[in-house]
Amino acid sequence: MAEDTTDLNAVELATELTIAWLGNPNTRSSAEDVPAFLGKMHETVSTLLGGTTDTTPVETATEYTPAVTARKSLASKDHIISMIDGKSYKTLRRHLATHGMTPAEYRERYGLKPDYPMVAENYSESRRAMAKKIGLGRKPGARKPEAAPAAPRKRKSDTAGAE
Repeated sequence: MAEDTTDLNAVELATELTIAWLGNPNTRSSAEDVPAFLGKMHETVSTLLGGTTDTTPVETATEYTPAVTARKSLASKDHIISMIDGKSYKTLRRHLATHGMTPAEYRERYGLKPDYPMVAENYSESRRAMAKKIGLGRKPGARKPEAAPAAPRKRKSDTAGAE
């Protein structure tokens, strides 16, 4: 009977801790992460309460199926299509943050190469052009090449009006 009470307390404590963790506005997690976190909290609370835990790891790795193929996600130069929801974005970084992921985790989840872009090609080029225009990336002391001074304009001579 005492073991049932301890187990019930562990479940209640793990649930309360998980709810508090999810209530924190700084916590970024997806719905898929919650059961794994709850299981880990239950295991930790049970250990702290003196109960024994099963040390065999539970297989919680889920296979994620991408919404589109890697080739299709990069088909347009104007946007990148997310493999999470199939929507197009100019940059994926903020989209991934809303799903609690980093670019490295995204690449790992869908088996992408390390050089898979997170920004659309045209967007990157427009930002690059803007940076060059305002002078970013120049070495200290290097001046922007100035155009050759224009030849002085000829003034109308006073003799032209005296005719």
